[in-house]
Amino acid sequence: MKILVIGGTGLIGSEVSKKLITEGHEVIIGAPSKGVDVISGKGLAEALKGTEVVIDLSNSSSPDDETALNFFRSAGKNLVGYEKEAGVKHHLVLSIVGTDRAQYIGYLKAKTEQEENIKRSGIPYTIIRSTQFHEHVTTIITVQGVDNEVHVSTVDYQPIAAADVVKYVSEFALKEPRNETVEIAGPDRDLMTHFVQKYLDYKRDSKVVIGNNHSRYMHLDIPKDLLVPLGDCHKGNITFEEWLKVH
Repeated sequence: MKILVIGGTGLIGSEVSKKLITEGHEVIIGAPSKGVDVISGKGLAEALKGTEVVIDLSNSSSPDDETALNFFRSAGKNLVGYEKEAGVKHHLVLSIVGTDRAQYIGYLKAKTEQEENIKRSGIPYTIIRSTQFHEHVTTIITVQGVDNEVHVSTVDYQPIAAADVVKYVSEFALKEPRNETVEIAGPDRDLMTHFVQKYLDYKRDSKVVIGNNHSRYMHLDIPKDLLVPLGDCHKGNITFEEWLKVH
């Protein structure tokens, strides 16, 4: 099967591409560095010739509201147009759990537009909404750290290992389109403070976690349950502790 992986050089995309190639599929890496640009449209027509599945792991260069909105609008319009001409049979989008529950956040509004664009397109699709990755804990510590303290709100958290995301994206891409949204999350659910403290303890980092009840994440006010699934979800196999042992 010929598969185009948009964002195929990123954290998830590079591993998805490797996995699918190993399984015997013809994989085209969709990235500007590979001659495929979803914004200008350069290389898309050629990359989509004979392509049955498009895996959309694209992302804007910045989470800034206007940058993200412009990126996903332009990318979505180009992809749908070229995919219809090529007769693509399945478009899979990787999105974020909670996207529709905080539309005042520009990046999440942009991701919602990405989702709605493919829903309206008429192209068979699957949308996978994922929780935050285990790998993101270092960003939390960096962004929310002040000197030797890390200020973390006691919001609900259920991170998933990037390796499990790769597994689910690859599996769902090869299945029949769901024409609906599915959610994936890690096997462990607790307060965000718990995960950050576990990471610091394991790394023997002297930083101190200062918990609070402000329900803020990356300096944004959020609902306490924004970062976790509210209903059924597919749970990954890799626990946070297991991930820590190899990172």
